[in-house]
Amino acid sequence: MTAPPRTSSEMIPMLDLRAQFETIAPEIRAAVEEVLTAQQFVLGPQGEALEREIAEACGVRYSVGVASGTEALELGLHACGVKAGDEVIVPAFTFIATGSAVSALGARPVFADIEPATFNLEPDQIEARITPRTRAIVAVHLFGLSADMDAVLAVAEKHGLPVIEDNAQSFGASCRGRKTGSMGRLGCLSFYPSKNLGAYGDAGMIVTSDEKIAARLRAVRNHGQTGQYLSTERGWNSRLDELQAAILRVKLRHMGEWTAARQAHARLYNSLLADLPGIVLPRVPPGRDHVYYLYTIRVEGRAGGYTRANDRGNEVRSDLVQQLLKERGIASMVYYPVPLHLQPLYALLGGKPGELRVSERAAREVLSIPIYPELTREQVERVAQEVRKAVLEN
Repeated sequence: MTAPPRTSSEMIPMLDLRAQFETIAPEIRAAVEEVLTAQQFVLGPQGEALEREIAEACGVRYSVGVASGTEALELGLHACGVKAGDEVIVPAFTFIATGSAVSALGARPVFADIEPATFNLEPDQIEARITPRTRAIVAVHLFGLSADMDAVLAVAEKHGLPVIEDNAQSFGASCRGRKTGSMGRLGCLSFYPSKNLGAYGDAGMIVTSDEKIAARLRAVRNHGQTGQYLSTERGWNSRLDELQAAILRVKLRHMGEWTAARQAHARLYNSLLADLPGIVLPRVPPGRDHVYYLYTIRVEGRAGGYTRANDRGNEVRSDLVQQLLKERGIASMVYYPVPLHLQPLYALLGGKPGELRVSERAAREVLSIPIYPELTREQVERVAQEVRKAVLEN
């Protein structure tokens, strides 16, 4: 079943889950009906099957389903030995969950800057932040693109530190032939509805090839139980339910075609926007495969920030570009306007403007435009045309 065509005058949203559902509705309804008939809703056959399928897709031996991507990070850090008083190095330019998962364990996030071209953790930033209290490094694969894992892992190995991959946004991406989530000690997935592989509610997964860690995670996600009503440590109530698992198994079967569609849309955006002054397009380094959870451009100039003139000599400002797009029926979003070291949550850590300049500049300049599999060529062309107008008329 295909989604109905959209007219050129309709608002183009950042994501159209209804259009996606229309293409797989019979499969989804059959999967949900199977769970309702079985009347087993937690830690059942659908979850076990999904764990096997995700492990295979990520190139690891084990997967452990949990309740959300955030709890995947919390449990993963805990399984790697992070506890109160420890330090964990994390990139400053990411969603707050990467830092708050560290804080939830009573540990301290230590913020590092990012690569300007990829928005991912800058490996050269890591070593200077390692102290005797450092217990782990979190590498975020942001917007659908892998971090430079060879460089990150080299620093981690030198200091005997585990690397946790925050793979919430880049399921299916790869770095030099290895899937994201498979390169560190463990990888953490989010199946939040907006993700490339999204559930119909919260859900998450931890992937690893470490048998001992997988066994521990299976216990801690279920109140620390290693036997019936026998808990060996304090755990979480963080179990992936059967309805979400069944839905995700259906959607996983379509991931190949959906990823190919996202990549095709990105190539079209690249060709249509390549010569636009004041705009920097997503860059994919050699050896990495981008799955385009988001298509994020840099508008090199924003109120109070860095500026660059367009071909008329005027300042290009991304806040004005975003407003003009909205007026013309094109959704766009800024992910993320405040880097972690400047978040109110972490004010007591003493972060100040100017400390992590690349992250701060990215926060001022990034703008994500619609990219999802169900977009038509006409819609991609319309978005690109309106971006061009908004920049040149800015």
